[in-house]
Amino acid sequence: MKMIIDTDPGVDDAIAIALAHALPEIDLIGLTTVFGNTRVDQSSRNARFLLDMLGADAPVSEGAAKPWNDYPFEPSAWVHGPEGLGDLAEVPQIGTNHTLPAAEFLVEMARQHKGELVVCAIAPLTNIADALKLDPGFAENLGKLVIMGGNLHCPGNITPHAEANIYHDPAAADAVFASGLNTVMVGLDVTLQTLLTPADFTALAAASKKTGGFIQRISEFYLKFYKEIADLDGCPMHDAAAVLACSHPQFFGCEDTGLRVICDGEEVGNTAADASRPTVSVATQIDATASLDVMQSHIAALP
Repeated sequence: MKMIIDTDPGVDDAIAIALAHALPEIDLIGLTTVFGNTRVDQSSRNARFLLDMLGADAPVSEGAAKPWNDYPFEPSAWVHGPEGLGDLAEVPQIGTNHTLPAAEFLVEMARQHKGELVVCAIAPLTNIADALKLDPGFAENLGKLVIMGGNLHCPGNITPHAEANIYHDPAAADAVFASGLNTVMVGLDVTLQTLLTPADFTALAAASKKTGGFIQRISEFYLKFYKEIADLDGCPMHDAAAVLACSHPQFFGCEDTGLRVICDGEEVGNTAADASRPTVSVATQIDATASLDVMQSHIAALP
């Protein structure tokens, strides 16, 4: 399948990008970047750096620098590190961004690959909403949108009510859920079941010196956050689970429901069921063992 990953790298984004590069089912034709775990300029720099490290030939198209409606935003440096990749103090600037901004790039690629393109959105949904605003035909042209974000039957992870990607731009996320896009939501209901332990990262580094070793290094900051905040002896797979929902949908059980995003008040960012909205497939079950095995085995095969 032809895939674009919409991303804000991010430790778990880096794992997801490496997995998409490693999976034979996926033809990664580009990355679009957005604010989120980092500022958008950091997201683009990190994306270009990761593609170069992986030896992946794909463009990076820079997108939204801030949420819709001037919603307040602060990068998640306490989760992913000051530059987005753990404790790395400096990330080299490699290459340049694509000439088209992200929304235009998404619209153009969906037209070129009508009905075939899958966008895996593992960041705030601002670029996707901007593409819908730019081209009313985007929803029809895009084959599928798979989102890492949201929570239906479980609490949030940035507030008691909201998952972080949705919370960072609730208005854009609400517009996406209202659009009728063929959408799968892979949220906290399943990603919290996919725990990567320090031993898993050690095994990756032993099998894949360059890629696995890099992932182990940047994971240390991320693991420390989850230990301190949630007393977990590991970190959820999160973004890589959304990649697997594209390539291995048999690992997931879904519930079909309309969704809206609460855009103000105490529950801002909450993804709530709404029968009046277009149907979204919400992942509520996951074969966590199989998902972790596929992720580990494919990244382990990289240099």
